[in-house]
Amino acid sequence: MKSFTIQQINEVLKGVLVGDTTQNISAPEQLELANSSEISFIGNKKYEKLWASSKACAAVVNEDIVIIPGENRAFIKVKNADLAMSQILALFSPPTPLFDVDIHPNAAVDLTAVVGKGSRIGAGAYIGPKVVLGENVTIYPNVTILDECTIGDNTVIWPGAVIRERCHLGKACIIHPNATIGADGFGFRPSAEHGLVKIPQIGNVIIGNNVEIGANSCVDRGKFSSTVLGDGCKIDNLVQIGHNSKLGPFCIMAGNSGLAGSVTLGTGVLIGGSASIKDHVTIGDGAIVGAGSGVTADIPAGKTMLGYPAVEARDALKQWAILKRLVRDSSK
Repeated sequence: MKSFTIQQINEVLKGVLVGDTTQNISAPEQLELANSSEISFIGNKKYEKLWASSKACAAVVNEDIVIIPGENRAFIKVKNADLAMSQILALFSPPTPLFDVDIHPNAAVDLTAVVGKGSRIGAGAYIGPKVVLGENVTIYPNVTILDECTIGDNTVIWPGAVIRERCHLGKACIIHPNATIGADGFGFRPSAEHGLVKIPQIGNVIIGNNVEIGANSCVDRGKFSSTVLGDGCKIDNLVQIGHNSKLGPFCIMAGNSGLAGSVTLGTGVLIGGSASIKDHVTIGDGAIVGAGSGVTADIPAGKTMLGYPAVEARDALKQWAILKRLVRDSSK
């Protein structure tokens, strides 16, 4: 079991130590649940009031926190407690699942596949013809990677994920369980003779570096060319990205949100949970789409949109306030 002194933790964080504790720290935990051997976090002044009743022996806090830690308790003051928290979680992180051998004997690896130095492949995985795995790639059990895919160095693909043919993943990506990259886009056209005719989807998916895709999310292949996710995009669980959509760098999509086909997101766009974006819409750099919103038209850079259909946030809030007044007045 890992444990650290407060001084050892501060060597990692390089913050300002206020107070002291002789207690060895065994784990991080939220304020309300922490015990006397655990460290917690205060990232906002509104949580200062929880410190008095918390049993935590230490906390990482923002620089503007003014309370004092108390007897045999310590604070590490940092510029950003949330970012510091990520460092502490990494410090206490348990080891990842073990591989007894680099390539499990029950894995099926095509003779034409190239497996880079230090890469590992778990039981039941399938690596198809002409697949190229970079160095230090981790393929967990029961992953399927079909023909002519490339997987960049240090990428991790968790059990059950499927990477369909001719798709390309960059370096240091994380693909969570049962995500599907490169399934057919949703394309059908009515025909008097044949009913609904399937439109072939002959493109692929290209994913940049440091992209994370959550469990059970789907990124569909392009109808013509490529569906593209830029470097640093973070996709939550249960997200749908339609064919030929283009995501710029560092976009975030929260759970149950979805893009229809040929949507374009600029740099750093944030899509809230359960939001839906109509096909062929363009959303500019830094725009925010609130949770549950429905976007039916282009959004300029930097705008925040709310509602269904989505309008600028300030207009949506005014509309909701008017509706509340109407309801209140009608009940009198």
